[in-house]
Amino acid sequence: MSGIDVGEELGARAAQARALSLLRIRSRALAVAILPAAVAVVLFAAGAQGHLAGPAWDTARWTVLGVAVVVLLVTVLVAVSVARARPAMSPTVPVPEEGAPDLYRLVRDLADRLDVPAPSAIALTPDCDSWLEDRTHRALRRGAVAAAEAGDAAPVLVIGSPFLWWMRVAELRAVLAPVVAGTGPSAHPDIAAARRFVRGLDASIADAAAPGRGAVRGAPLAFAGWVSRLLLRACRDHAAEMERCVAAAASMRAQTVDHGLRIAAQEQVGLAYAGWDRLLTRVALPAWRMGRWPSRLDAGVVSALTELSRRDRLADGFALRLGERPACDLLEEPGVADEAASLLAARLFHGGPAESGPGWAPVDWQQYPDEVVDRKWRTEAARLHRVLDTLGVPRASAADPAVPTLARVMEHLSGSGGPGGPGEELAAGIGAAVAREEAATPGHGGPEHGGPGHGGPGPGAAEDPLDLWGPGPLPLFPLQPPRTGTELLADHVAAMVCCAAVDTAGAAPGLDWLDGPALLVGGERRADLATPVLSLVEDGDPDPLLSWLAEVGVRSDKPVRLV
Repeated sequence: MSGIDVGEELGARAAQARALSLLRIRSRALAVAILPAAVAVVLFAAGAQGHLAGPAWDTARWTVLGVAVVVLLVTVLVAVSVARARPAMSPTVPVPEEGAPDLYRLVRDLADRLDVPAPSAIALTPDCDSWLEDRTHRALRRGAVAAAEAGDAAPVLVIGSPFLWWMRVAELRAVLAPVVAGTGPSAHPDIAAARRFVRGLDASIADAAAPGRGAVRGAPLAFAGWVSRLLLRACRDHAAEMERCVAAAASMRAQTVDHGLRIAAQEQVGLAYAGWDRLLTRVALPAWRMGRWPSRLDAGVVSALTELSRRDRLADGFALRLGERPACDLLEEPGVADEAASLLAARLFHGGPAESGPGWAPVDWQQYPDEVVDRKWRTEAARLHRVLDTLGVPRASAADPAVPTLARVMEHLSGSGGPGGPGEELAAGIGAAVAREEAATPGHGGPEHGGPGHGGPGPGAAEDPLDLWGPGPLPLFPLQPPRTGTELLADHVAAMVCCAAVDTAGAAPGLDWLDGPALLVGGERRADLATPVLSLVEDGDPDPLLSWLAEVGVRSDKPVRLV
């Protein structure tokens, strides 16, 4: 037996030992619950045989019987609560086999090479991660036949959608090897039973904490949740160690598959995560705040990572991989899958609605500069001038006092910015205006803060991937905390400058794959606007911005078109 086989065997045995420890906790809890009933049986049996006679023993018998009945009823209540509680399921986009036969074939071949059961299905998650998810609970399956077969179903393989677009086929297989290898331990009866026990406790606790229940129904659930919390606390360490041992055993088994390629593939995982994070926070988030959702986020990952490879000398050579077959070719309709994953990402990370609508429309990358960047700038510039109007700040144009100009903003902030000045007053006004607009936008997370919203069901796929999370607020994973008033003011002033540059100096809105909205002057990106804007907003010093405007050729006294 090789060292890999020995390591895998040791890991599997350790996981089984931890699973047995978990099941012993369940058995002990059950033993405690039936102990009063057992004592009552002994007492009544002794009385029937003429032993333990007398009024005192009769009182003890009936007292113990009453306690036993109450304890058994409570045990049944807790057991039913744990059994009926619906475990949380990760929001995913299902991938039917007819939509990705090559991907299913790759996964099954991988399972055969690893000598483990193949996953029962494949789904995509809009994140840089992959895992196995047990969906055998009856509440998570549909139809009587599916419920009857729940105990025999293998877990679902969840794949990070950015991996499919950035990685090559061989790299994806190497990354998935240790994940698919986990179906082996998952099939062990003790490990599967221990996992169901822990998931049931966790689901019972979440069910008890759900709002909107009256006292009649809420009190029993609260008690069941309290008991479940005690049991979960007792088995938490065992569960964590069991999962660690399962992961170690799966990793050892996967050593035999594409071992040399796995190191290079893991480098691609790190690179994909970096590009995905930049794409979401710098590119997707501004669009989401404008009520638009980029419909090809995964395709954007390739562009972002290619740009990162071009800029970062440590990533030299990664772009050469693009000549190999991408893993997204394993899908029959990659564009459809990308769109579904993009919509789900918008809901998970921003709280957007589950379906497109008048205020929540998809946007293509070619349309992004005009429909997101330009609109974002002009919306923020319009909001800035509305707040100035509220504060009674006069217009700066002598020819036409009604037109908005950049000069009005600069004159208001010049020489008196900083704490306590008009900068702070204007920042507070913008923050209040943003909060009002956000509160009036129930369909998504709002135009600026990206706060929680409440949409309808799922991303229009075959299953509803979010109803299984219950009524909790969205987004589940917000990308950024709310911005301060000063940060909002700087953004609005910069937007006004960009509008003036577009309208008076021939500049154009653009898209930088790593930094998001960009101002193009002469076809080249100008990334030096933030510092002079901050000097004006925080210090009331207009000179750096005036120099920048003169260099670009922007006329601050000319009218600017707003939305």
